[in-house]
This record gives sequence, structure tokens and C-alpha cells, in this order.
Amino acid sequence: MQFVYSVFGLYLHSNQPIPGLANLPDRPSVDVQVWLDLQPLWLSQQLELLSSIGYVSDDRDEKGDPIWMLQQLGNGDYLQLSYCDRTQFIIDRAGTEIWATWPEELTLEDTATYLLGPVLGLVLRLRGITCLHASAVAVGKKAIVLVGASGAGKSTTAAAFAKLGYPVLSDDIVALTVRENTFSVQPAYPRLRLWSESVNILYGKSDALPRIVPTHPHWDKRYLDPTFGLVFQDSPLPLGAIYLLGKRTLDPSAPYLETLPSQNALIQLIVNTYANVLLDKKMRAEEFNCLSQVVTSIPVMWVTANADPACLSKLCQVIIADFYS
Repeated sequence: MQFVYSVFGLYLHSNQPIPGLANLPDRPSVDVQVWLDLQPLWLSQQLELLSSIGYVSDDRDEKGDPIWMLQQLGNGDYLQLSYCDRTQFIIDRAGTEIWATWPEELTLEDTATYLLGPVLGLVLRLRGITCLHASAVAVGKKAIVLVGASGAGKSTTAAAFAKLGYPVLSDDIVALTVRENTFSVQPAYPRLRLWSESVNILYGKSDALPRIVPTHPHWDKRYLDPTFGLVFQDSPLPLGAIYLLGKRTLDPSAPYLETLPSQNALIQLIVNTYANVLLDKKMRAEEFNCLSQVVTSIPVMWVTANADPACLSKLCQVIIADFYS
């Protein structure tokens, strides 16, 4: 049996249900085939395919081992993404097939957190789609994108917009497509991931939302979905504006916005693209050209947010007022 999903503008076919995704009633043509709890037959038969290491994560686990590692198989037709918990993904270079395996002590929910984040992020980049490390919400008939480094408050701010009734398009990864010189944001899937601290800020207690992986002993990330009031924008929207989340401040005048010159905006967007350490020279050139067009056609604003969580709703109001001005 095949399960069919739409994620980031791609149709996924999977041999098992993927947690967090809604199975489509129709059967559109496949963009990416996902094989869960399976390895390609040739992998065990041709171990000599393991070749060069493409990238090793700078982040380390408690033992000092890299959190993840990317290897090329054979002549580079396939990539192997291996995590320190022994979860493993094989991805073809064209970004059309994914195989996933995991150890017995882990679950499909554990694997889905990788699949719906870094793995599909890599697949999108392999398919030539520029991705920002960002969240996106629908305001009117356009998408506004909240860009920033890890910990900048992208998901928390998107959740604050969701509490105000604004639909969410995507969280953590924003896939940009262009057609006839118009940039569009592709919808991801109807979940927004939040750390328990953010859940506490937004909902008054850290356990107000369910954990993504209930069985995990330490990882306490939680999710907001339609069951808890999330409105999901399930069709792409034109890109309307980009807001770069900078450092938070105790300045009582915050939150406030500043217009970024195109050159500065371009630098900031390049720094905050998704999976950029994995790009080769050709992919980097394509990304540069894409984002150069973005900053000359789309407003990019620098956001200085107030460090006081009570000002989060005001931040949303400031961004909305700017967007409509």
C-alpha cells in the first residue's frame, strides 16, 4: 500500500504512513518515493560503494561524536546521511528516492522528525529549490517570511501569528519557487514545532501541547496542529515580504523595524539559507542568483524584537502594520 502526501510543493509516495502528514485522497504522480524501514538492495550487496565523506557536523553528542555525517556513495549518484543515534537515510542525487532505517530502540516518530526536516531540506536543495531557514505565515493573500538563525524565535513568532488567526504555511524550512519572475512560498505540512519554553510563553504551561516523540527520554519539542487551533495554508502564496529576526533587546521602544539595503539583505539571506553547508559550487551560484532577484523585488526588513515575552503579540502587530503600509 502506498500513502500519498503533499509537502513543500512535492508529492511524496511512502510505503508506510508518515506521522504528522495527511494522506491525500487522490493519487498524483510521484515526485519523491519514500521507503521507510528499508534499504536499497544494492547497498548490502555492494559495500564498496561507500566512498568520500561529504560533510561532518560541527555539533557533537555527549560522547564527542558528530551528530550527523553525509557521505557520497560510489560516484556520487547517492548520498548517505547518518545520525549518531544510528538512524540512516539514503537519497539519490536527483532527489527522487529516499530510504530510511533506524535502530530498534527508536520509533517511526523519531525518524519522521529527521525526514520532515533535514532530509526533505536536502532533497529540496538537490532538486534546485532555494530554501530559507525560516517560518512563513499567510497575511491577506501573500506570504510573509520570518528568517533567522536557530533560537531567533521564528517558530515562536509564527505560533503567535497562528494564535491571532493567521494561517501558517511552513515552519523551519521555507521553500521558494519562481515562475514568471514571481516568487512563491510552498506549503509544508500542518504542524508547527515548538520547544516547551515557547509553549509556556504562548499557552501558559509547557505541557499545553503534545510532544512530537512521546517516548523520547530527553527531547521535549512539541507541536501545534489543527487540533489545537492551527490554521494551515495548504496552497502556495506569492512572497510578500521578508522579516529578519535579529537579537532581542530590553529597549522599551522595541519591537521596531529597519529597512535593509539590498546588499545587506542579500548577505543576511545567504547566511540563513537551509542546508547551505551541503551546496556545491553550481548550487551556490543558483542560490545567489535566486536571492539576488528576491532582494531587488521583495521588501526585506530587519526586526529588533523585545526580549520580554509579553511583547510577542505586539511584535506581530508591528509586522502586520508594516506589511500593509
